[in-house]
Amino acid sequence: MIFLQVTFWISLFLIFYSYLIFPILLQWMARKKESNEEVLLPEEYPFISVLISAFNEEYVIQSKIESLLKSDYPPERMEILVGSDASTDSTNQILKQLKEAHQMLHVRLFEERTGKPGVVNQLAESARGEILVITDANVMVDSNTLSEIVRHFKPERVGLVDTRMINTLLKKDGISHQEKFYISREVKIKQHESLLWGSMMGPFGGCYAVRKSVYTPVPGNFLVDDFYINMSVLKQGYHCISNIEARVYEDVSNNLREEFMRKKRISAGNYQNLSEFRSLLFSGSPGVAFCFFSHKVIRWMVPFLVIITLAISIYLSTSSSIYLLLTLLQLTVITIPLIDYLLRKIKIHIIPLRFISHFVLMNLALLAGFFKYLGGIKNNVWQPTKRNQN
Repeated sequence: MIFLQVTFWISLFLIFYSYLIFPILLQWMARKKESNEEVLLPEEYPFISVLISAFNEEYVIQSKIESLLKSDYPPERMEILVGSDASTDSTNQILKQLKEAHQMLHVRLFEERTGKPGVVNQLAESARGEILVITDANVMVDSNTLSEIVRHFKPERVGLVDTRMINTLLKKDGISHQEKFYISREVKIKQHESLLWGSMMGPFGGCYAVRKSVYTPVPGNFLVDDFYINMSVLKQGYHCISNIEARVYEDVSNNLREEFMRKKRISAGNYQNLSEFRSLLFSGSPGVAFCFFSHKVIRWMVPFLVIITLAISIYLSTSSSIYLLLTLLQLTVITIPLIDYLLRKIKIHIIPLRFISHFVLMNLALLAGFFKYLGGIKNNVWQPTKRNQN
C-alpha cells in the first residue's frame, strides 16, 4: 500500500513538474541572464543557402519566395534551393516561372515522394552556403529575419539558431488559441534554455538555421527532422539557441482532428529521437541533460504517468476518501473533451474548457504516437497539416 501511494505522488509530481515547476524554475534561473554574445556585422555575413521542401504549396510558394527576395540580406551572399516533393498541383509551374526571373533561385523537381527530411538532406548536399536556413513554404519572414538569424553565428560554439514563430488567423471555434498559447509558452522555455546553457530543446521547424559543417543528414525513417538535427548539434558539443528577434509567421492550426494526427506523427518521432539520443541524458553538459529530461522526456511520459495515477487512485479509493476525490477529479478532466465537443455543436465556446480538452487530447495523441513508434516506422513521408482551417 505504501509503495502504491509513493508511486502515485511521484507520478503526479512529475506531471506538474514538467508542465509547471520546470518552466517556473527555468524562468527564475534566467531572470537576470542576458545574452552578451558577439554578433556578426553586415560585412561579416557568410554565404547562406535557404532550403525549402515543398509539397503542393501552390497557394503560398510564390509569397514565400517573394518574402525571401525582399530580405535585407545581401543577395550576392544568398541562394534559395527549393525541392518540390512530387507536387501534383501548380507548384512546379510557379517555381519554374520564378526561377526564370531570379538567378539565385534553384529548383529541383522530385518525381517520387521523398518526405521533407529526404528533400532537405539532398538540398543540403548541393548547398554552397556556410549556413543552411531550413524553412517551410507556408512560413513567411520579415525583411530582416535572415539577417537576425545569421548574425548570431559569430561564436564558433553556436551550431543552430531558431526563430520566433508568431501565429496568425486565430479563431474561437477551434483550437487555434490553445495552440498559440502552447507555442508562445514553448518560445519562453526555449529562450531560457538558450540563455542559460545554449541547450534549446528543438527549433519549431518552420524556420531555423544550422552550420553546414555540423548538419547531420536525417535518417530515412525519422519523422521529426528538426529535433533530430538540433540534438545532433548538441551531441557534437555545439550550442543551440533561440533568437526571438528573428520573427516568422505561420497560420496556426485550428482543426482538432488535423492537429491530433500531426501530434500523433510528431509523438512517434519523439520516441525515435529519445531512443537515438538517450545518451544525452548522461551528457557531460549538465544543461543539456537537465533540459532534455525535464522539458522533453518527462513530458513524453505524461500519458503513462496519468494512467498510473488514475489506476492507483481507483484502487485506493475504496479505502480512502482522498483517493476517491482524486479519482473523481481525474475522471472529470478526462471527460471534458466530450463536454467541450457537445458544447461546440451548439456553438458554445468556453475557452477554459478548451484548454483542458486540448491538453487531454494532445496527450492521447502522444500515447497513440507511442504505439505507432512500437509498430515500426518505415519512412518519413507524410501529408502536411492544412492551415487556416475551418
